[in-house]
Amino acid sequence: MKRLHFILIISLLISGLSFSQSAIIRGVILDEGNFPIEGVNITTNTSEGTATNANGFYELKIPFGVDVTVTFTHVSHKRVEQKFNLKNGQEIEYNPVMLMDIEQIATVVINTNTRQSVDGVTSISPQMIRTIKGAQPGVENILKTLPGVNISNELSTQYSVRGGNFDENLVYVNEIEVYRPFLIRSGNQEGLSFVNTDMVHNVDFSAGGFQAKYGDKLSSVLDITYRNPVDFGIRTDLSLLGGSLTAETVSKDGKFSGIAGVRYRDNSLLLNSLETEGNVEPVFADAQTYLTYRFSSKFHLNFLGNISLNKYNFQPENRQTNFGTLQDPVALLVFYDGQEKDQYQTYFGAFKANYFASDDLTLKLVASAYHTTEQEYFDILAQYRLGEVNTNIGDENLGEVEFSEGIGSQLTHARNDLDAFIVNAEHRGDYKIDDESTIEWSVKYTHEDIRDRLVEYEVIDSAGFSIRPPRFSEPNPQPYEPFEGPLTAFENIRATNRVQINRLQAFAQYSKRTNWNDSEVFYNAGVRTHSWTVGGDGISNGKTQTVISPRAQFAIKPNWNKDMLFRAAAGLYYQPPFYRELRDSSGTVQPNVKAQQSFHVVLGNEYSFRIWDRPFKLVTEAYYKGMTDVNPYTLENVRIRYSADNNAEAYAYGLDLRLNGEFVPGTESWFSFGYLKTEENIDDRGYIARPTDQRLKFGALFQDYVPNMPDLKMYLNLVYNTGVPGGSPSYADPYNYQLRLRDYRRADLGISYELVNPEKKYTSKWKASFKELSIGFEIYNMFNNQNSITNTWVRDVYSKQQFAIPNFLTPRVFNIRLSARF
Repeated sequence: MKRLHFILIISLLISGLSFSQSAIIRGVILDEGNFPIEGVNITTNTSEGTATNANGFYELKIPFGVDVTVTFTHVSHKRVEQKFNLKNGQEIEYNPVMLMDIEQIATVVINTNTRQSVDGVTSISPQMIRTIKGAQPGVENILKTLPGVNISNELSTQYSVRGGNFDENLVYVNEIEVYRPFLIRSGNQEGLSFVNTDMVHNVDFSAGGFQAKYGDKLSSVLDITYRNPVDFGIRTDLSLLGGSLTAETVSKDGKFSGIAGVRYRDNSLLLNSLETEGNVEPVFADAQTYLTYRFSSKFHLNFLGNISLNKYNFQPENRQTNFGTLQDPVALLVFYDGQEKDQYQTYFGAFKANYFASDDLTLKLVASAYHTTEQEYFDILAQYRLGEVNTNIGDENLGEVEFSEGIGSQLTHARNDLDAFIVNAEHRGDYKIDDESTIEWSVKYTHEDIRDRLVEYEVIDSAGFSIRPPRFSEPNPQPYEPFEGPLTAFENIRATNRVQINRLQAFAQYSKRTNWNDSEVFYNAGVRTHSWTVGGDGISNGKTQTVISPRAQFAIKPNWNKDMLFRAAAGLYYQPPFYRELRDSSGTVQPNVKAQQSFHVVLGNEYSFRIWDRPFKLVTEAYYKGMTDVNPYTLENVRIRYSADNNAEAYAYGLDLRLNGEFVPGTESWFSFGYLKTEENIDDRGYIARPTDQRLKFGALFQDYVPNMPDLKMYLNLVYNTGVPGGSPSYADPYNYQLRLRDYRRADLGISYELVNPEKKYTSKWKASFKELSIGFEIYNMFNNQNSITNTWVRDVYSKQQFAIPNFLTPRVFNIRLSARF
């Protein structure tokens, strides 16, 4: 059976006969008064054709890699012709204005690929995101295969980029910044990504050196654009992990368009495969909508809304983890009593008004509000045995613990509540000086109101002796002398905070495209400023702080026979503290924490070439970050605990490589490699590896199909990350725990069959009622690798030795999926 599986996988990987796939041109056709034109005939010299609908929208699929002349005709307007030569899978927007005059003018072609190359942005096909789902429920499943992006927990949607942590990444949806919950401490508690992939029109990602128009974070930008529908449609996706339903529509006059989606996810399939057995109820659901109303050709109003309701209930029962070596195997047996009940409810709404004052000037006003109520309640008693394992093959007690080296118990308690309300008001604008120059600007005000109650304690008992905190001054002489001091919890945190933070941000930037001799040159220069004040109950010494961030980008495309683009970016990047960064390990808010500062230098090269008469691109980026006023932190699963003190400096440097192209005709795949080194110096004690020091990273996303059955497709998602420092107890000094976790190795395989292909026409009525229909199955962690993200620390009462027992992530899991579009 294993041999058959291996042969199947190899045969899918090496299949590569040609299979035609199209490029796409889409847009809207307007008249002189900026009103849509219905019934425009669109034809090509290669026999493709279509027509605009009542809203003036059209979508045309054309062959790639050849010159195609597209002709637009209408009985009342002047004929328009335009030539295109697009790459496989490329999508562009072409919006001609059809005049009644003799001379035709004012056509607009937006080629996103050129802009993304200049800006240093990686673009991900929305179709690829919707097709390749994986265990992670969102765009993060694709991000983890990119160089410089590390996700070592398939249960989490959080990611680190080039040595940064999870809090250092910006996420925008239609130019609106979105937020994530505060209290989540483990991937088990996470459910859905904010981004609904079925609503996505465009995905851009920058791993560093981004422009001034993006906010104040140290690592990356994920810029999502939700689409404006051009027709009615329904899309659904069902699997053993949940389902989603998305509907979109547009009014007859084209003034109103809307898209809405609901999602439900139940991670029981994944969580029940873990070593800790028990009753688990992980329920995650959300509803999103993006609405647009066009009052006129000059004024559009948009609304983005999201409601997310997440519950995680867990009653653990037992766990057995085998570790050690073949010669000295050790097992940990744990019996639990108690339960955990977590709940996260978030509400987000934003209005965005666009005013097109002229062809060159656009003014925008954005108002948004985010409200989250979160609770984390648990009381769990864990009683453990640590002992030797029976390794006698054939023995009926094989694998069971025969001799206990240590026994003990651990009681953990939490009653954590958080209520946060964040409002934003922003004005954005852009002015096109000419066809090659643009100015953009923004002014934004933010008010954050956080109410937080933190009550946590942990009691550890080893063989009848309560273990005292590691930094407690009074020693415990047991068992040699009676201990008469107070019994103290091993860890005890109690705090109640009410904090208000007011922020004022602004940016201005200038972009220009020009020629230098025979070379094309692109450059961008901008500056951001950010002022904030921290106040609240019991906070009297908060002061206003201000930072200024100049940033610049430069790109040149020489007139060479080889298609190359060279790119450089540099700037100062600040991260003014959010609430979590102000709260120290005791739960106390430190209002005068300064912004972390990072100086970025990024040098990049893009080399486009053809092999086997198919397009490929090699992207190389080298980067360096020098960081000061660093706020050190420790990492427990996915929860970050800051010291709330700017007492460190750090650096990060590395090299990212990504080769993407049509390894199999008609499909896009890529292979990536990343090298990273990041270290920090806390209180001048010397440089040590940061918690995100993931030295080597290999990723691959490979797509294929069966040559004689092109509707039978597969994807292979491979990730290999070297281990990071960590797995230390949360109280520990990081200088004493620099041992690395095991390497992260994972392979996910998905095979699907398209019952209805959107490029084909069907005579069968039931097939004709679908636009797309596919069924498939997925194998997560195909090779059943034992990956871990944290350690459980257990003390042997006899030898006084501490054992780091890995907390393993999910083993091999099978999933079935059904997708349809009407």
